[in-house]
Amino acid sequence: MEKFVASMVLSAAGDSLGYKNSEWEFLYDGEKIHKQLKDLGGVANLKVNKKNWRVSDDTILHIATGEALVSDWSSKEELYLKLATNYKEGMKDMWGRAPGGTIQTSVNLLQPGEPDGYIIPFNPKGGGCGASMRSMCIGLLFYRPEHLDDLIAVSVESGRITHNHPTGYLGSLAAALFTSYAIQAKPIREWGAGLMSTLPKALKYVQSIGRDVKENEQGWSYFTDKWTKYLILRGILDGTNDPKFPEKDTVSGRDTFYTSLSYEGWGGASGHDAPMIAYDALLGAGDSWEELCHRGMFHGGDSDSTGVMAGAWWGALHGFDGVPVGNYEEVEYRERIENIAKQLYEKSQILRGT
Repeated sequence: MEKFVASMVLSAAGDSLGYKNSEWEFLYDGEKIHKQLKDLGGVANLKVNKKNWRVSDDTILHIATGEALVSDWSSKEELYLKLATNYKEGMKDMWGRAPGGTIQTSVNLLQPGEPDGYIIPFNPKGGGCGASMRSMCIGLLFYRPEHLDDLIAVSVESGRITHNHPTGYLGSLAAALFTSYAIQAKPIREWGAGLMSTLPKALKYVQSIGRDVKENEQGWSYFTDKWTKYLILRGILDGTNDPKFPEKDTVSGRDTFYTSLSYEGWGGASGHDAPMIAYDALLGAGDSWEELCHRGMFHGGDSDSTGVMAGAWWGALHGFDGVPVGNYEEVEYRERIENIAKQLYEKSQILRGT
């Protein structure tokens, strides 16, 4: 249970640190962020709280996902309608949290009081990171390998509720899958290979549902191609070797690299590269929370969306070990977040025998 709690709480902390009340999410220069961080006394001296380090839209919608998962639902259809309801409700708490345009437009289309009211049209521009940033908790509930089909279905459909494009909702799958791997204690270098072996199963699922199949098939390759290229670059396509990083791994060098992974020049803003950058940060951090923050939260890209995932995976792997208490003890909505985590743990144990 401690790792469930840490995953949810440190996810919010990573979001808050990367966001810094919108100052750092929209400061597109990692070196400037690191200079300001140094002036603040470094990671160990950061005191995250509601006033100075609010959570962004990422955590608000992650809470919405978690509360839907632990609610009383007896079918996936009921769960998806509950997710749609919670996402609409979550949009009422977005002042100063910088929600994305796709999220806002899509949520307005939802009609959770109607049958199929969670379904929106296919969106050729729906490849942003808004689905991935809120899906880690799905991997907590369905963390066991025997529940992979449930993880695929729920992460894909929760993503399609707002980001009905493969680049968007496959980011949701990656965020949930990597959380499940963390709880399983699967070696981090193997996660990317695991994702690649799961993607064909996700495509079969989408085809079996029969909704927007042609459009999804046509848009599928971007996510797969980008991840294949990245995993080859790091030398971990098959998950058997340790990752390769540049000998001189600098803040500006990482900014340049993250930009090269991106869709339109803002690293972490899309469904493919937000989990990719968070994963890269985790691979490069070793056993150091501070290094994870430097790589995953303090860069010149969409730093809260990468931070919200990196924090979740760290917590699922390590609990609160090595994390300065000030980084998380007063994180906004902590009690609510901890309650979700404990209920997810309890529900996951009930699912154990099913």
